[in-house]
Amino acid sequence: MVAACSYFITGTDTEVGKTLISTALLYGLAQRGLRAAGMKPVAAGAVLRDGAWHNDDVDELAAAASIALPPALTAPYVLREAAAPHIAAAFENVDIDLDHIRTCYQKIAAAADAVVVEGVGGFRVPLSDRLDSADLARQLGLPVILVVGLRLGCINHALLTADAIAARGLTLAGWVANGVDPAMPHAEANIEALAKRLQAPPLGAVPWLPVPLAAAAAAYLDFSGLPGWPGKPHVST
Repeated sequence: MVAACSYFITGTDTEVGKTLISTALLYGLAQRGLRAAGMKPVAAGAVLRDGAWHNDDVDELAAAASIALPPALTAPYVLREAAAPHIAAAFENVDIDLDHIRTCYQKIAAAADAVVVEGVGGFRVPLSDRLDSADLARQLGLPVILVVGLRLGCINHALLTADAIAARGLTLAGWVANGVDPAMPHAEANIEALAKRLQAPPLGAVPWLPVPLAAAAAAYLDFSGLPGWPGKPHVST
């Protein structure tokens, strides 16, 4: 089962703003009156708070969602160690099961109008000795949005990631340039180079934000070209 609007968010690397763009996407969906849910199937790095393990990305997605769902569905694998997922999972004797993740996604999709699934790290980050994040994306089969962290080397990383997405038969539905280095020289020239080479529509360029809030990022983005994207914003009366 796929909700009316479902997207998989990946990035050119870790710490490139996947969570910020995911929350901005949830914000835009909620503004259109949709029951929008966020999902982080695998999260690495958690702290114990109020008797439960919390991951910052998971908490931000939950806060941006317009419906509340059980964490066991929206974040089925929260690993304590802040390390590559396959290392953290092995350290905790956890076997990441893609079938279980798919079942969780299907339950979320049945309860929501829209689902934003945030990947972990970059597109090929290992989840185990046999699986990586690309296998997860393929298992869900959703349109992919690529977050390009604007820093030196981002053009190469973006093009390689786009090739990897296409090689798995997935659709690159769009890409976002996200400012992660406020001092990056020639940022606009890099964005222009990406626009000429990536075979997907640009969804916008978010500058470096001192306070990275979903609503602030959404102001720089246009998701209207995404498959299944709803029309006019919802207006409360």
